[in-house]
Amino acid sequence: MLPAFAYARPSSLKQAAELLQSQGSQALAGGTDLLGCLREEIFKPDRLVSLGGLEGELRGISRGSDGGLSIGPLTTISEIASHPEILKRAPAMAQAASEVGSPQLRNQGTLGGNLCQKPRCWYYRTDFDCLRKGGHRCFALGGEDHYHCILGGRACYIVHPSDTAPALAALGGVVRLEGPSQSRTIPIKNLHMDPAQDPTRETVLEPGEFISRIHLPQQPDGTYSAYRKVRARRSWDFALAGAAVVLEMQGGTVNRASVYLSGAAPYPWHASDVEEAITGRKLDQQTIEAAAEAVVRKARPLTHNGYKIPLFKGVIRQELEKAAAWSGY
Repeated sequence: MLPAFAYARPSSLKQAAELLQSQGSQALAGGTDLLGCLREEIFKPDRLVSLGGLEGELRGISRGSDGGLSIGPLTTISEIASHPEILKRAPAMAQAASEVGSPQLRNQGTLGGNLCQKPRCWYYRTDFDCLRKGGHRCFALGGEDHYHCILGGRACYIVHPSDTAPALAALGGVVRLEGPSQSRTIPIKNLHMDPAQDPTRETVLEPGEFISRIHLPQQPDGTYSAYRKVRARRSWDFALAGAAVVLEMQGGTVNRASVYLSGAAPYPWHASDVEEAITGRKLDQQTIEAAAEAVVRKARPLTHNGYKIPLFKGVIRQELEKAAAWSGY
C-alpha cells in the first residue's frame, strides 16, 4: 500500500528545482524504481514532483555541436537501446541499455532514473534498520552477502545497480545538474557517492538538483566499445559481474583504455589496473591474461561472494578477446 503524499507537476526547470528543494520531496520520472520504494516503505516522501510536464526539454536524443550526443534524462531506456546514432557511435551505451531489466521496464524506465536508482540490497529493501537508512551497521557483513560488493567496500557493501552508469562513465559522459539557483556540469564518473563519505546517499545531487541533460562526447576513429553483463537469469536480474570497455585502437595496439565495472562495488568501479595492463600494448594472450588477473587484484570478497572473482576474470578476458578480433589482431 502506498503512503499518502502530495503531487506536483511543474511546468519549468526552475519550478521543478524549487519544488525538489523542499525536504521530503522526491522526483518522479518513469517511476519504475520509485513506486517499488514507496510500496516497500524505504522512504515516505511528503510530495512527488513529476517531471512528466517537462518532456519537451528533458526527453530526446540529438547531435551536439561537438559531434557528440545530447540525451534528455526522460528518454526511455528502450529508446536509447535502439537509437541508430547510439548504436553507431556508442555501442557500449546501446548494449548497456538493452541489458536493463525486462522489456516492460525498459519501455517505462528513463535514463535519469537508471542513473539515480536506489540499491537493491535485500537488507536495505526490507525492515532492517541498516546504515544506509540511518542505522548503525551494514547487515551484509556476517550475513547473506551473495550479491554484495567485492571492491570498494567500506561502511556499506551494496553494489550499484545501474547498467548505463558504467557505460556512460567509460565513454566519458557528462551530466548537467539543474538546481534552484544555478546549473552545474560534472563527469558521470563523479556522479555517485562513495558510502565512506555518506552511506545514506547514492549520488552527489544536492537538495533541489536533478539531471537535466546527459552528454556523450564523440569517440575518436578506431574506438571499440562494448558492455558485458553476467546475471543469474536472462531478464530482470541485476549484474553479478559486468564491464564497460572502451578502447582506442591503432594497428592492434591499445592507445587509450577506459574500463568500468558493474556488479562489483557501491558505485561504478573504475578498473584502472586493467587499463594499465593493456594501454600501450597489443591484445595478445599474455596481455589479456594479465588484465584478467588485474581486474580482481584489489578485490576483497565477503563470505559468500567469492564466485565473483572468476566471473570478472572471465568477463574481462572474453571482452578483450573480442576487441582483439575487432581490431584484426
